[in-house]
Amino acid sequence: AMAAMIEQCQVPDLEAAFRDIREKLTQGLSFAESLAYHPAYFTELYVNMVKAVEASGSVDMVLDRLGDFIQRQAAIRIKIVAALAYPIVMIAVGVVIVIILMTFVVPKVMKVVEQSGQTIPPMTQALRNMAAFLGEYWFFLFAGIVALMVIHRLGMRRAEYRYRVDQVKLRIPVLGELFRKSAVSRFAVSMSTLLKSGVPVLESLRIVKDIVNNAVLARVLDTVHTRIIEGTDIATPIKRSGVFPPVVGYMIAVGEQSGQLEEMLDRVAEAFDEEVEVQTLKVTSLLEPLLIVGMAVVVGFIVISVMLPILKISDIRSIRR
Repeated sequence: AMAAMIEQCQVPDLEAAFRDIREKLTQGLSFAESLAYHPAYFTELYVNMVKAVEASGSVDMVLDRLGDFIQRQAAIRIKIVAALAYPIVMIAVGVVIVIILMTFVVPKVMKVVEQSGQTIPPMTQALRNMAAFLGEYWFFLFAGIVALMVIHRLGMRRAEYRYRVDQVKLRIPVLGELFRKSAVSRFAVSMSTLLKSGVPVLESLRIVKDIVNNAVLARVLDTVHTRIIEGTDIATPIKRSGVFPPVVGYMIAVGEQSGQLEEMLDRVAEAFDEEVEVQTLKVTSLLEPLLIVGMAVVVGFIVISVMLPILKISDIRSIRR
């Protein structure tokens, strides 16, 4: 099977990983141990699921589950990216238009106005000051933005900073709910996939907290892990967290009591997948008009500020004639 994968693979780095896995298999290592040597491609989730069933010979079933899991995660990710792509493009285009107007158009118009000797209207004066500020200090603004990005990237390596950032993300109007629901869906489907594959609950929680991609939810799962060791169930700390929606705690409680935790987690994942789709539509329907209005206000202010003195000059010239 690995030989066939190597022959089909068109990505050089991945092909090298497959060759190394095949080599390690021929040396006597297990499939899970071989995968563990390549964490860039095979995370703890994959390795632990394969390890849990390798002895029973059910690796094919686990790989099927992993394939379904990857597809579901990709579908959620695509929905979120689709929701955010249009606003990001709109903002980028708006910023470029404003920069072009402020850098090239406004200074030329200001020269014409100054040469005419006319009084500059307050709006035009404000625009002139802004254009002068950007023209003089653009390098410092650019350097400041780059510095903030670097500081943010370095800060994300620290657990406390990452936790604060994710807290803020969850509190953003409209978008916060999208981030929360996608993280809950990721938790539910990951946990269900691991439990179905025979990975113990404690080990599953340890793996899942690194998959949810949200430090706030990860800290809750860390607390759940500790409480289970102390003798409690999964549902109680999740209900008390205030981070997971209440329905998640109740459905997990029902699953624990009925012995159908995996099935209930699957239902949670399906429900929140649908919620993500609905929330995505809400985000796009709200952000599109807001961005259009915002761009219209900014560009309109620039255009009016530029046109006012030009119209005044043309009126004076027509009166003189």
